[in-house]
Amino acid sequence: MTVADPEPLRLGGMALRNGLLVHGPTMWAASVRAPDGSIATASGRKPRVGGPVEAVPGARGVLRLGEAMAVIPLVKRALPAARLPWQDARVVGSAVAVMAGGALLKRRRGGGGVAAEAALAGLSLLPSFLALRGGELAAYHGVEHKAIGAYESGAGDARDATKEHDRCGSHLMAPLLASNVAGAALLKKVVAKPGPVSGAAVSLASIGIAVEVFAWSERHDGSRTTHLLRRPGHELQRLLGTREPTEDQLDVGRAALAEILRAEGR
Repeated sequence: MTVADPEPLRLGGMALRNGLLVHGPTMWAASVRAPDGSIATASGRKPRVGGPVEAVPGARGVLRLGEAMAVIPLVKRALPAARLPWQDARVVGSAVAVMAGGALLKRRRGGGGVAAEAALAGLSLLPSFLALRGGELAAYHGVEHKAIGAYESGAGDARDATKEHDRCGSHLMAPLLASNVAGAALLKKVVAKPGPVSGAAVSLASIGIAVEVFAWSERHDGSRTTHLLRRPGHELQRLLGTREPTEDQLDVGRAALAEILRAEGR
């Protein structure tokens, strides 16, 4: 970039099974590879919830994630050919199995404590691992990082960027699991028989804490603590979460990036 160029937009994204969804400050854009081989693209305004809650640590993270999830039905309506990460029978089956296994562990008399909560947290990752196992989703995850990374750095084309990114959602995993295990263990000490409502409260609090840790890491980029916090996420991206995409897949990412910049007035 030259001195006269504006600061790059802060972009986020989500890999689809056949394309890429990109979030901008106010708009979303998505491109997918249609069954006939063409690239279909759409964009629209993001749902936004404002108010005092935006300034509340923890709650603001849950709010932003909720807004990101609210975009998904808009994408499906605009692009019926879009295939979401969990649109796979194995992923749905594993999610059902995890729910059943979690209920069984919770019913076991001797299965309480930190060990059981850690086992439940580990089981919860199984659907995500299966979703990435097929390769195409992992490749489009790589497209997401390479397209956004190349744009943010001004380094050139997406093919030259790395497939790992410091703002990947994988960096939420470690603080999310740790806070979930700690919160569930604490809940059992203060509530005689934790129910679904208290469990949901712990899950929401864990999400809020994880997002705050994520945001803190971005504000302190380059610190040793940030490096340690991001290490699990980078390893997850490197080993499982991302794969080097093909040129055809990169073309889909380029289309999504061009559309979000157009929609945001850049």
